[in-house]
Amino acid sequence: MYNATTRRCLLLLEKCKNMKDLKQAHASIITTGLGSNNFALSRVLDFCSKPHHGNPFHAWKIFQHIHNPTICIWNTILKAFLLHNELIQTILVYRNLLQSGIVPDNYTLPYVLKACSRLKSVHLGESVHGHGMKLGLVFDLFVGNSLIVMYCEFRNMEGARYVFDEMSSLSVVSWTVMISGYAKVGEVDNARLFFDVAPVRDKGIWGAMISGYVQNACFKEGLHLFRLMQLTDIEPDEAIFVSILSGCAHLGAFDFGIWIHRYLDRLGLPLSIRLSTGLIDMYAKCGNLDLAKRIFHEMPQKDTVCWNAMISAMAINGDGEAALELFRDMEKTGVQPDDITFIAIFTACSYSGMAYEGLRMFEKMRGVYRIEPKTEHYGCMVDLLSRAGHFEEAKQIIQIVIISTNPSEEKVAWRAFLSACCTHGQTQLAELAFGKLLELESGSGFYVLLSNLYASVGKDSDARRVRKLMKHRGVEKLPGCSLIEIEGGVHEFVAGEKMYP
Repeated sequence: MYNATTRRCLLLLEKCKNMKDLKQAHASIITTGLGSNNFALSRVLDFCSKPHHGNPFHAWKIFQHIHNPTICIWNTILKAFLLHNELIQTILVYRNLLQSGIVPDNYTLPYVLKACSRLKSVHLGESVHGHGMKLGLVFDLFVGNSLIVMYCEFRNMEGARYVFDEMSSLSVVSWTVMISGYAKVGEVDNARLFFDVAPVRDKGIWGAMISGYVQNACFKEGLHLFRLMQLTDIEPDEAIFVSILSGCAHLGAFDFGIWIHRYLDRLGLPLSIRLSTGLIDMYAKCGNLDLAKRIFHEMPQKDTVCWNAMISAMAINGDGEAALELFRDMEKTGVQPDDITFIAIFTACSYSGMAYEGLRMFEKMRGVYRIEPKTEHYGCMVDLLSRAGHFEEAKQIIQIVIISTNPSEEKVAWRAFLSACCTHGQTQLAELAFGKLLELESGSGFYVLLSNLYASVGKDSDARRVRKLMKHRGVEKLPGCSLIEIEGGVHEFVAGEKMYP
């Protein structure tokens, strides 16, 4: 048991609200003769690790005066630097720990592995993994899960699978991380294999698989899995609802989206900013702007993402003036726009033929908000100028894209330019864009665009030439398809298919 002096000092530590309070409490600990008490000092260090009011460097100063620190105290220092995102310092402390002769435990490695992940250092991560193997710590559940998370962050599913297979015991977290990891790298089928054989399926596992489907544009599969989840006694959480609303938005599944909204009401789940934003996006993409507006105006608080969703809603529904008005309202509230905001604004201007306003907003983005244009912004500007018939200006923007980005991003700008040239019957410029795209990619879309342009202006021989080139290169045009919602179910109709009468 602790004596009265120790208890009094510990009570002082519990009452600390900031570093000033902590320094006073630490002074009391020293004056009462507890300056070498490892338990009291560990409590001081633990306060320093707190993200909002701690200071890891102050903790390090104290640590350097501790005689024979235990592994528990070393771990507290590691945690302090990690929680303050001082990643290099975390690695350096780990190096000092090893040099001191102290043996790491199953709490040490997860802190270090997380630092390696955030640093995106595969080499460091593999070194720590190797050290853990020598110590026999990789069989520990906590360490094993941390290794799986790290390899998934590195998009190295082979490494993650190796650790998973070597672990002596697995938890629900192990299965969930593997499912999320495979989904993250686009291996949805492997994610589903893990989901199907998982011994226990909790809310996290269902959510990981549903989210994985939606992230990989397998929207129908995501909605189907959600329906299967309804047959269990597991209640969806906010993250699952957000994923499903995104799936409904992309499929145009309005009835399903309405049902989700009513389900939320029945559960009495408060409409957080994330859920409200998901509903706005769903209603807007399903063509019901009135319901999207109602959700938006009923929100007590709105963040940048929410404003972006509503501005995008106006944009995709062709109301450029309303989108700009909404942006001005956003500025009045003091909410800072981000790069996504301006993509929505440029899209609105492009769809509404507001080239001048789009250019003005482009300058505002750079001059007022100090947001450096990305490829997506330049792509929007190419589309905006091309749609308005300003082809030379659009070509100048493309030259900027060529200089500042890689070929995979350059083709986005050329695609937008080609599409606008075809719309305006600009055959020569379309041929220029077509030639550039031939150098950059092999998709079927731009072949069809140019072929259709030639056919529309009576150049049938040129149209046949493009089709022949397409066939020679083995490029196949994917059949068109439509998604139609019937009685709450989403059905896909593919051109030429005879499945439906």
